Amino acid sequence: MGKRNILVMSALCAALLPSVTAAGEAQGTDYPNRPVRMIVPFAPGGASDTVGRILQPAMAEALKQQVVVDNRGGASGMIGVEIAARAQPDGYNFLLGNIGTMAINPNYYTKALKPQNELIGVTQVVDVPGAFAVHPSLPVKSVKDIVAYLKANPGKLNYGSPAPSSANRLEMEMFLHHTGTKAVQINYKGGAGPAAVGLLGNEVQMMFVTYSSVVGYAKAGRVRLLGVITPQRIPQTPDVPTMREQGFDMVVGSWQGVYVPKGTPNAVVAKLFKAAHETMKHPEVVKRLTDSGISIVTSASSAEFKKFWDAEIRRFAKVIKEAGLETE
Repeated sequence: MGKRNILVMSALCAALLPSVTAAGEAQGTDYPNRPVRMIVPFAPGGASDTVGRILQPAMAEALKQQVVVDNRGGASGMIGVEIAARAQPDGYNFLLGNIGTMAINPNYYTKALKPQNELIGVTQVVDVPGAFAVHPSLPVKSVKDIVAYLKANPGKLNYGSPAPSSANRLEMEMFLHHTGTKAVQINYKGGAGPAAVGLLGNEVQMMFVTYSSVVGYAKAGRVRLLGVITPQRIPQTPDVPTMREQGFDMVVGSWQGVYVPKGTPNAVVAKLFKAAHETMKHPEVVKRLTDSGISIVTSASSAEFKKFWDAEIRRFAKVIKEAGLETE
């Protein structure tokens, strides 16, 4: 290429650079102008699916665009997380991640994708309380009763687990360790929904599970709640004591938050943050979440959510080690 051509090309590049930069800075100003996908990394019927579908209409209203819920369950939620991480970083795909997928999995599955390196936390949206549920055929009415039954029948009961790395499994393993009892773990693919179905069918006789996944069944007499994992009793089931009241200091909730792929423009992250906060104030969302016993918990900023997320990853690294669980 001649000297004159090089000079011409340099001039063209210099002329184009400001417009390209401006376009990059302006990216996200017209967002969203087409439907947005909410990836739920679990099968229908569990807490994540419940929360996602409660949020969906109000989120669409806040974004002024259609929001489509896409259930991508499997591999302890890692399939959905990877789909979100590999999506275009343009805000048209966001993940509803939870404590299991975002804080426990990174510690339990040592060779799997690390979401903290691939995703941006936008904001926390809810905290879903847990519950200790049993099949009503068991002759137990309290946590004290189930401990006595387990000691009299070591290894004869099955317990359901939404995933090997789920908070529910960690809760059960810590409970069994603390009480010196034994039970057989049965894993279910797809999250708390399929595991709750296993409890209904008496495939498993007990499990720690997200409250919203079983409260309807409990009210119908199809499962029995022995305790809730909350600081105080839940108004929807005032007769069910907390685990703490019964001598077990367990207050682990299943928080959930909004995530987007790394590289998503700041303007888009800011719009999703604003839309999520508007959604969590919507009267219908507040009512439906409250009726399900789910607490609304939002982050002051995306940066604050990142600090919380990092702290949770560190916390569960310690919990897994103390529980003596072998990582994969």
